[in-house]
Amino acid sequence: MLFNSYVFILAFLPLTLIGYFLLGRLPERIPLNKLFLVLASFVFYGYNNPSYVPIIVCSILINYALSQMMLASEKKGLRLPLMLLGLFLNLGVLFYFKYHDFFISNFNAAFKTSFALHHLMLPLGISFFTFQQLSYVIDSYRRTVPRYNILDYALFVTFFPQLVAGPIVLHSEIVPQFADEKNRRFNFDNFAPGLYAFALGLFKKVIVADTFGAAVEAGFSSALSLNTIEAWFVAIGYTLQLYFDFSGYCDVATGVGLMFNIKIPLNFNSPYKSMNIREFWQRWHITLSRFLTSYIYFPLGGSRKGLTRTCINLMIVFLASGLWHGAGWLFLLWGLMHGAASVLYRLFRKQYDSLHPALQWLMTFCFVIVAWVFFRATSLADALAIVKSMLMMDFGPIRDSITSAFALPGGFRPGYNGIFMMIWYVLALVACLGMRNTYEKTMDFKPTLLNAFTTVVLILYVTLSLSGVSVFLYFNF
Repeated sequence: MLFNSYVFILAFLPLTLIGYFLLGRLPERIPLNKLFLVLASFVFYGYNNPSYVPIIVCSILINYALSQMMLASEKKGLRLPLMLLGLFLNLGVLFYFKYHDFFISNFNAAFKTSFALHHLMLPLGISFFTFQQLSYVIDSYRRTVPRYNILDYALFVTFFPQLVAGPIVLHSEIVPQFADEKNRRFNFDNFAPGLYAFALGLFKKVIVADTFGAAVEAGFSSALSLNTIEAWFVAIGYTLQLYFDFSGYCDVATGVGLMFNIKIPLNFNSPYKSMNIREFWQRWHITLSRFLTSYIYFPLGGSRKGLTRTCINLMIVFLASGLWHGAGWLFLLWGLMHGAASVLYRLFRKQYDSLHPALQWLMTFCFVIVAWVFFRATSLADALAIVKSMLMMDFGPIRDSITSAFALPGGFRPGYNGIFMMIWYVLALVACLGMRNTYEKTMDFKPTLLNAFTTVVLILYVTLSLSGVSVFLYFNF
């Protein structure tokens, strides 16, 4: 089920909120509200494809059983095989659904074999709920987690606002909040900022990101023939599309969580304000960076084994990040680019930090823009063609297929589409770089008439603007 759909906005969300808080009035020893929310999350997850549900149910049951056995054993020698089995099963399932065809097709190409491809449809959120459960399995091996009952564990995994595109939450961030009795009651002080964040998130996705997406699609479909101006507008357009798409999702997840009195951890914190690549990854997909740091970088030795080993560890982490985002060489190349940038920053940090802050920001932002080209392109040839066009000083007009994405409704004054496009870009950049983000706004949110009016208008406008199916980009990862 999509957040940006009529069925979610007008039916699923209000009915789930009503059912959860009504059942929350029952005695705490009867946790029907938790059971209701787990079942509702399964409905949310399997709404468009019910065949996904058995996959996540089996994943929950197996990981819970392994975790309980490890937590019950005081002998590390007995826990280790269980932990390795958990790693094998989780990564094996992820490999089968997400990476099987990628590796087999490359194996066939390299060794002239003809192994069959499965052409499997990727289950929604499998990268997210697999990593989330891996963290619990590994921490169970370390015996640093409490023994939850199956209902609490299932709710930790399936809570629908963060189920299909994160954040990758830790048990300690979610389960205790559901155990807090005061969170079983409707709380206007949480609901109001939650609804406000939900409205802003939908607006970012449906109105802003999808508008840039139409221009980006037109540009990348003509990647081999773009002039310099078009190439820059397309590259920056995707940079903005992905920003508002992912930011919008995070706002929706945070907002819906707040409506249930659950504070979901921060996952997106104005990353385009970053002054260096390290700061960028402290602001972009924060919980993924946390997972990779905790479960790959630190076990490899982190920065404790000398500069050379630190640089190697950084490259491994970013290659893993690239592969996590998608089964393709361009995703690996994108990870390699960010890994190389991180290594260079580590090696020349003193010199870099001595530069003027404006130059630091510009260098970081331009690198991120170019890297996103490889992330978005469907082939290396297309990516290289766009980057080449960005550097060739081949100036010319912007084609109508790109500017028409920013046309006013009804085709009003089509000759001015280029001007409207410029306005969109300027306003979007101002919003990214010069305004407080939604998380900062909800921290000191006041239920004023202006905020109420803004929330209502945005939800009405978005609801009336819904057309077709437009998934959040991170649903594909």
